[in-house]
Amino acid sequence: MFSATDNDRLQQIMEQNPEIKSLVTRLLKSHRLEISTISHEIRNPLTLVYSTLQLIESQHPEVLAFRHWDSMHHDIEYMNQLLEELSSYNNGGQLHLVPVDTAAFLKKLSLIFASSLVDTDIEFTSRIAPKLPQTCIDSVKISQTILNLLRNARDAVSTPAGDVLPAISLSADYSEDMIQIIVTDNGCGIAPQDLSSIFEPFITHKDGGTGLGLAISRRIIKAHGGTICAASTLGKGSAFTVTLPVQQDA
Repeated sequence: MFSATDNDRLQQIMEQNPEIKSLVTRLLKSHRLEISTISHEIRNPLTLVYSTLQLIESQHPEVLAFRHWDSMHHDIEYMNQLLEELSSYNNGGQLHLVPVDTAAFLKKLSLIFASSLVDTDIEFTSRIAPKLPQTCIDSVKISQTILNLLRNARDAVSTPAGDVLPAISLSADYSEDMIQIIVTDNGCGIAPQDLSSIFEPFITHKDGGTGLGLAISRRIIKAHGGTICAASTLGKGSAFTVTLPVQQDA
């Protein structure tokens, strides 16, 4: 799996030599098909195993009290999650662009996320500029990216950081043909030695994480011609900034 740095270098080489670009494009396409095939072949028997476990539970409820039954369920669910995220990472650069009302789109995402905080003490605020320009994006993939950042923020503020009230904010503005979206939290923060690698695939510092969430987000944003970066202070919180170019044509 390429790291973010490897990918950047590869893009530079491809831009300098059309023949290399053609070859690498074919190789990457073959690579994506291979990953999709492997994921599909693993998912089918895994689904069968999960269905069999459910059947065993219905016929023999006593297994629910077995010592390792819950951990086995957890492991299967983790593998399913990993396969789903691997598929998302694999297809992150393939976009279906549609024109969207950017402000309305982001307000809808804010409402979706706010509804997940109803039974918590987390304070959520959104500040979305009312006159954001319409742009063409893959609305499904950008939704996935923004909601992933917001959920990560929710996880971060779930870890106490002093006596402050847990808070998350989403802001969006427009400048110089770029839409800037910032997700901030006042949670646990990220250690300085970890910050440089958080967008690399399969690197995670979260219990139960696959290490693909931020890697998927980075691939999606780069495919849109944008950028994503993070700033964080351990024990004080983090800010993730997404910039997207305004595109008028799909």
